Amino acid sequence: MSSVNAASPPAPPIPDGVPRRDAVMARASGENFPVAMRLLPPDVRRHLLAVYGFARLVDELGDAAEGDRLALLDWLDDEVSAIYAGRVPAHPIMRRLVATVRAADIPDEPFRRLIQANRQDQTVHAYETFEDLVGYCELSANPVGRMVLHVFGAFTPERVWLSDQICTGLQLVEHWQDIAEDYDSGRVYVPREDLERFDCRTEDFGLRVTTPEFRELMAFEVDRAEALLDRGAPLSRLLPGTYGLAIAAFTEGGRAALHAIRDADYDVLGRAPRPTLRHKARAARALARLWMSW
Repeated sequence: MSSVNAASPPAPPIPDGVPRRDAVMARASGENFPVAMRLLPPDVRRHLLAVYGFARLVDELGDAAEGDRLALLDWLDDEVSAIYAGRVPAHPIMRRLVATVRAADIPDEPFRRLIQANRQDQTVHAYETFEDLVGYCELSANPVGRMVLHVFGAFTPERVWLSDQICTGLQLVEHWQDIAEDYDSGRVYVPREDLERFDCRTEDFGLRVTTPEFRELMAFEVDRAEALLDRGAPLSRLLPGTYGLAIAAFTEGGRAALHAIRDADYDVLGRAPRPTLRHKARAARALARLWMSW
């Protein structure tokens, strides 16, 4: 990658509708930074925050920005191009990302994929099959895990495959928690084939009607997400020390959310179940057992 030239011409102005750095980073650090991450070396933690800041900025543009979201996502794509062309990006989050891209040797593909996922959200509002939904997760979730592996200096095909299982599983967990909220935003991530299999209607999402059939559907989806987390869990043992613990923390966080859905008897329409202190304590015990076994 070409280095950014300090003598490059000034970056173009940031468009209206793009959130400020402080607002984006507050959400990135609060939502994505488990306790285990704070045990990592400061430089690694700094690079991870840069990656999560970018991911949060993409989601803000795709989910909440006022105005032409596709145009804003095109602008962000140009910001990525600026980094790899050696130009100075306009947004502070993107300028911070330059050092991370250089230090971790991250290619542009995962950044482009996250942007493409949010473009897809503007035009695709439902998924026919589970395979279609997994394809969306390959754009919206898996790239983050791959960037984390680059930051850890641990990018190998075996680890990438395991990371993809975890990231897809975590994305599904979020979808199942937020079915009602997503429906209100005009999106349905439950595959149509699954709705038909369990004789469920999307109209019930808007009415907040939790039928016995819907509970069966959610039990099926929760089990499927958990299977993905289980499949990817060995990644934590392939990474040293706190790197592995950080990955395990993400995985256990996903499991805690799934336990919360089960304990709510799969009623995710009345409210979005979130892990309680009891669920978090269970996850903490699992992490402690893992740490002691190393």
